[in-house]
Amino acid sequence: MLDKSSNERKPSRDSVSINERIKFPKIRLIDIAGEQLGIFTPKEALNLAQQEGLDLILVSDKSDPPVCRILDYGKYKFTQEKRAREARKKQHTVTVKEVKMRYKIDEHDYKVRVNQATKFLHSGDKVKVTVNFRGREIQHSNLAIDLLNRLANDLNKLADIQQKPLKDGRNIIMLLSPKKIEN
Repeated sequence: MLDKSSNERKPSRDSVSINERIKFPKIRLIDIAGEQLGIFTPKEALNLAQQEGLDLILVSDKSDPPVCRILDYGKYKFTQEKRAREARKKQHTVTVKEVKMRYKIDEHDYKVRVNQATKFLHSGDKVKVTVNFRGREIQHSNLAIDLLNRLANDLNKLADIQQKPLKDGRNIIMLLSPKKIEN
């Protein structure tokens, strides 16, 4: 973001310290080729950067003295954003998929729910299994817990129980997570 009237950059909230915004008494300077030039005052380092038509960028303020590089700020910002995009691509977000059923489920329907849960677990998602009740069916919650334990037993090669069957109003919920693959 160059100001048209001068060669100064406008400050932004999340940007790194560049050029005149570097406020340390001494800094370690690295040139564009990656060679250490030595320890300078920020003013001297800024003069060197401006002679080459580049910017002075604070790379590390944690070291003593802080480290600055002479770089093209636009190019530096682009590479930082590119690295962040690559890191986000490699990141895997775990989603929770839900499988719903009733405690009076038929055998074929039960197998369909097991296959759904298996598919979700193979894709790396967590599975929330919900057994819901209507009316006075809540009296048979022990049958629903038995059904959930049977499901967990059928999926024990693929999943670990993250949350045991738990009553939640008119539902009983169990959470399964995929097993860690050992190399």
